[in-house]
Amino acid sequence: MKLCAHLPLVGAGLALGLAACSPAASTQTPQPEQGPQPPVARIEAHELEAHGEVRVDNYYWLRERDNPEVIAYLEAENAYTEAMTADTAELRKEIEAELAGRIKQDDTTVPFRERDYFYYQRWAEGGDYPVIYRKRGSLEADDELVLDLPKLAEGQTFFQLGSWDFSENQQILAYTTDTTGRRIYTVSFVDLSTGERLSDEIAGAARSLAWAQDDRHLFYLRQDPVTLRNHQVFRHTLGSDPSGDTLVYEEGDETFGVSLRRSKSREYLFVGSYSTLSSEMRYLPTAQPEAELRVFEPRAAKHEYYIDHLGDHFYVRSNLDAKNFRVMRTPVAATERANWEEIVPHREDVLLWNIELFRDHLVLAERCKGLVEYTVRRLSDGSAHRIDFGEPAYSAAKHSNLEIDSNQMRFTYQSLSTPRTVFDYDLDARTKQQRKQVEVLGGFSSDNYVSERLEATARDGTKVPISLVYRRAEGAEPDAALGEARPLLLYGYGSYGVTLDARFSSDRLSLLDRGFAFAIAHIRGGADLGFAWYEDGKLLNKRNTFTDFIDCAEFLISAGYADPKRLFAAGGSAGGLLMGAVVNMRPELFAGVLAAVPFVDVVTTMLDTSIPLTTGEFDEWGDPRKREYYDYMLSYSPYDNVTAQAYPAMLVTTGLHDSQVQYWEPAKWVAKLRATKTDSNPLLLRTNMDAGHGGASGRLSALEEQAFAWAFLLKLAGLAGVEAAR
Repeated sequence: MKLCAHLPLVGAGLALGLAACSPAASTQTPQPEQGPQPPVARIEAHELEAHGEVRVDNYYWLRERDNPEVIAYLEAENAYTEAMTADTAELRKEIEAELAGRIKQDDTTVPFRERDYFYYQRWAEGGDYPVIYRKRGSLEADDELVLDLPKLAEGQTFFQLGSWDFSENQQILAYTTDTTGRRIYTVSFVDLSTGERLSDEIAGAARSLAWAQDDRHLFYLRQDPVTLRNHQVFRHTLGSDPSGDTLVYEEGDETFGVSLRRSKSREYLFVGSYSTLSSEMRYLPTAQPEAELRVFEPRAAKHEYYIDHLGDHFYVRSNLDAKNFRVMRTPVAATERANWEEIVPHREDVLLWNIELFRDHLVLAERCKGLVEYTVRRLSDGSAHRIDFGEPAYSAAKHSNLEIDSNQMRFTYQSLSTPRTVFDYDLDARTKQQRKQVEVLGGFSSDNYVSERLEATARDGTKVPISLVYRRAEGAEPDAALGEARPLLLYGYGSYGVTLDARFSSDRLSLLDRGFAFAIAHIRGGADLGFAWYEDGKLLNKRNTFTDFIDCAEFLISAGYADPKRLFAAGGSAGGLLMGAVVNMRPELFAGVLAAVPFVDVVTTMLDTSIPLTTGEFDEWGDPRKREYYDYMLSYSPYDNVTAQAYPAMLVTTGLHDSQVQYWEPAKWVAKLRATKTDSNPLLLRTNMDAGHGGASGRLSALEEQAFAWAFLLKLAGLAGVEAAR
């Protein structure tokens, strides 16, 4: 259910190998003379009982991933989707060529430093994956090969590099790869001094890794084989059989997952136990890999804290008596709470998002009025200053700051109209140097686009921010207003405290250049305006997320930004839940919807603790084993609230191997919608049979997914034949 860190706008399942429709009890064979006919899922009543009530799920059988009839049904849906969109085939090719044409394919990333080496990635023309190199000591040194990802990806329908970490002598590389899309990784090792791949190989691991200082011991995570919850930490000795690896920690509470990382100082290993509203950290010195883990601060309900290390102190970001978090520090030798010293107090109007430690400075990533701000504090005297960004809607993020003994902070900056730009900031001189801006080919100029920050008034009086971008009218002045209502795509998420910053997308230009506007609704359930903003859109306040989105949509129409007949909506994962809820509540408001990997069967999933992520999310959605939460969740669950009414046109996407939102949720939802809705608007299900939650893994292969989605919207908007502005 939970969204990954950077889920694409359209999510998984938009790319697929289209299979012929296989005869099965679950499908109807289309009659050519009648045009494409949708598959009809077989009805098999399955009773689900809770709190003395029985719900009947006619499509529960679609959960059987290994059932040939299920696969045949999904393939029939793919074939139907292809048939229904055959008339956009040329448009899709045109858009895909545009998307690829904006990418500088033979590109190189800005090198970042980690101890003795500078690391960077180099992309080849036509390549889906980069090759990773390093240089020792200076950028003028010779290249050393680290990982050849194109070679590793050969023969794989899906490939993803998870994480990588170097031994203390920087000569042994450990890395994780996923070849199914289900986020189950294999740990591999390479001796960089010889280029030899070592025989040590650990299957069935999670993503994260951390080396000890002795160049012999590697710590890694394993998942529960059923729920895929990270629950165990193991220690591997290089050269030994992984079957004999030592279990270092196991999390017994099924509502908690486990994280693994090393302190920025590299002196401590941190093992975190976390749930939605509580965390507990354990630590051991990396110089003593066989030492016992020590609890930093015992877990407590609604206490979240995170730690890092510098010199003689641990630094603690904590929400203890501080809803928006504060920063304390405590001596390494005395971590008890009585020794915690506050150095950054709590503020009601500023969310302290995270911290970054440097030799002489503490950098605070804060969120104020929905925008990221960086405050730099000198550790010696507490003096502070902020970094100015200068645009009304933007996104900033710290990037590859691996050296604690430094006065340089690297960050990325972008906005809806400014491509991603890498800066190095001198924390003492307060100056920044641009290192690279992503080059957008094809004649792109930021001057051709207008970005705005708006506010909609929700029905309870709450002001909800909206970020908006559109192409400037030909010859218009820089401060000219939009001018006329346009087709508009409104995007939202609104869960887990995830914030939707105003990020640049070169892919989005194919919509903007054909007359679309694009907007982000910063609705409650995210933490855009602080932790209270998150709390107002979760648990028994969840419906605020949906009504905020609807109120933002109505505002964009009334303010003249959106053509009321060509307003579209998009969301993925928990944002797909948002899509399912709003089309049940206000289907007439939207001309079309993109629902990517949508979490739509809320009650059934949250009652099934065998499904990945369920047990750790009771604090987000509620525990339906309790009647109050069951009734509330049932009131908005998209699958349970499908009714006999007209729905907008919808493109629903999923991945067969999705570990976060199982493929059967969107599949069942589409089947029920087909059997119930009263309209003839297109309803399309597209399943990527080779991928998981994030869709296609390759840089260029993912473009087909996006082109498919944009063509779907442009056709609905009556712009399929419109050429993109240059």
